[in-house]
Amino acid sequence: MGLLDILLGRTKPVAPDLDRLFALPSAAVTLEAAAGFTPTGQGAVCFATVEGAAFEQSHREVQALLDADTDREGPPVELRQDGYGYSWLLSHRTPDQLAALVNDLHAVNSQMEVNGFGPQLLCSLAGFRDRSGRRLALVYLYKRGTFYPFAPLPGEAERRDNALELQVRAALADDLRIEQDLSRWFPVWGAPGL
Repeated sequence: MGLLDILLGRTKPVAPDLDRLFALPSAAVTLEAAAGFTPTGQGAVCFATVEGAAFEQSHREVQALLDADTDREGPPVELRQDGYGYSWLLSHRTPDQLAALVNDLHAVNSQMEVNGFGPQLLCSLAGFRDRSGRRLALVYLYKRGTFYPFAPLPGEAERRDNALELQVRAALADDLRIEQDLSRWFPVWGAPGL
């Protein structure tokens, strides 16, 4: 960054650090102790929809990579589209396999980066639930290198449990790099894996 950038108030974008995803298993222990949420075994990677043979080849490579895991039951990665036109690669694991789920999310993100689809990556999430059935996602913003909690309220209306999100932010402040700008805590309505 040069002097002109400093004078004009421009900042250099934060480089994505996918290794931050590996902090999720220890954060899950804190989350369970602080708020009673446990992993669901589902996670997903979201990206801007991409058409064409190059993306199809990348998806096949991710599928083959995750199919190599012999401990997995069911489909390793499922491609879905949400109502907003974004694509999601969804991974299923058992709830006690959060570390393996994080490896899946990291592998998907890394493979997409390697194949030139890094600019289309938006976020990754891991799903959690508590005993009363409340849902929560820990969302990793790819372009910011930060996490934030997303807690949709039950029902058909798109409403969030802001108090729970702030409680989770406080509980996980020492475990994850939390996004400080609350306007970047984007809702991920209808996200697979949540």
